Amino acid sequence: MSRPRIVVVGLGDTGVLTAIALRHHGDVVGITATPEFVSGQELGLRLARPEAWARDYRIAYRRFRGLDRVRIVHGSAAALDTENRVVRVRLASGTAADGTAADGTAADGPAGDGAACDSSVAEVPYDVVVVATGVTNGFWRRATLRDSRGVDADITLPHERVAGAGSVAIIGGGAAAVSSAAQVAERWPGKTVDLYFPDDRALPHHHARVWDRVRARLEELGVGLHPGHRAELPAGDDDDTAHLTTDPVSWSTGQPPTTADVVIWAIGRVRPNTSWLPAEMLDHRGFVRVEPTLQVSGHSDVFAVGDVAATDPLRTTARNRGHVLVARNIRAQLRGKPLRDYRPPRRRWGSVLGPLRDGLIVFTPPGRGVRVPAPASDVLLQRLITHQVIYGGVRGRGR
Repeated sequence: MSRPRIVVVGLGDTGVLTAIALRHHGDVVGITATPEFVSGQELGLRLARPEAWARDYRIAYRRFRGLDRVRIVHGSAAALDTENRVVRVRLASGTAADGTAADGTAADGPAGDGAACDSSVAEVPYDVVVVATGVTNGFWRRATLRDSRGVDADITLPHERVAGAGSVAIIGGGAAAVSSAAQVAERWPGKTVDLYFPDDRALPHHHARVWDRVRARLEELGVGLHPGHRAELPAGDDDDTAHLTTDPVSWSTGQPPTTADVVIWAIGRVRPNTSWLPAEMLDHRGFVRVEPTLQVSGHSDVFAVGDVAATDPLRTTARNRGHVLVARNIRAQLRGKPLRDYRPPRRRWGSVLGPLRDGLIVFTPPGRGVRVPAPASDVLLQRLITHQVIYGGVRGRGR
C-alpha cells in the first residue's frame, strides 16, 4: 500500500509542529508563504530586541531535523479543490512547479530578487490536508508571499520606528499588548511607555492572579497603566494595516485624545487566512468550522488546527497541543480507528511578558506564576525543551 499524501498548509508555529508529528506517517508536504520559519510569538521581544527574538523564532526550515522528511513548497495557497483532492499553490518566484528552487534544492531559502512574486500555480495532491494558515494580525502576522528580504523588512522597520520614538502608546489588553509594553519599557527605560486597555484590568482571559502579578511588574518598569480606555479605530482600518501609527488616538469612552510618537495597535482584531478555502467550510467570521475531532465539518479528509480553527471562542488549539491531537486523529483515520475530541481549557495560560533580562514567568491555568531565571530560560526552556524535545531537534546556524 502506498504511503498517504499529507499536505500541511501553513508552516508557522502550529503547522511546523503538525508536519513534524506526521513525518513518519506519510509523504508530508508543507506549504509556506515565507522561505523560513517566522513565528507569530513574542511580539514585545520582536519589537524591542529583534536579534534575540530571531535566535529562537526565525529559523531556516532545513535546521529542523523533524522536517528532513517533509517537502517544503514556498508559495501561498490559492484554492482547495476537494473534488479532485488538490491544493492549488501560487509559487514564489524561482520555485519550480514541483516546489523546489531553480537549482533543485528544497525551496526554503531566498525566493529571488526583491519582494516575492507569483511565477506559476502548482497543484499539490493530497489524501489528507491540514489547514494551519493562522490569522493576519497587524504587522507581525501576515499571509503575504515574501522572500527573506521581505521578512527582514517586516522585522527591522517596526523595531526602528519604536527605537526612534520618545513616547510609545500601546493599545490593547491582551498578551501581545502587555508584553510589548514590558519589553519596550525594559529595553529603553528613558522612553515614556503607556498601556491603554478597555476594561478594569488587562488580560481578561487569564486568571485574575495573573494580572495582579503582571501589573506589579509593569509598574516596576515604569509603564503607565490606563484602564477603561476603548480606542476608536484609525480611519481606513481594514484589519491589515501596519498597526503602527502616529496620529492622536481618540477614545469612545470619553477621554481626551492621546498622542505619542508611535502608537502600537495590539487590539486582537484578527483576520483568518482562509480566502483560499470553499465558503461552506467557514463560519460567519471566516474561521474554519471544525468538529471536536478537528475535522472540517462535512469533509473527513480535511483538518484544521491553530488560530484559524473555530474550536472555541478563544481558538485555543495553537497553545494547547492541538498539533498532537490533529496528528493523532489523522493517523487514526488512516487506520480506521476512532478519533478523539479536543477539549479547550477554560483560561489562557503560559508566558505573558516574554523573556525579560531577569528571566521568564510562566503562569499556570490557576494563575500561579513560576519564575525561570534567564540562563535557565535560554538553555533549559529554549535550547533543550523547545528546540530538542518539542521540535525534535534544531541544528545550529550554518548547518
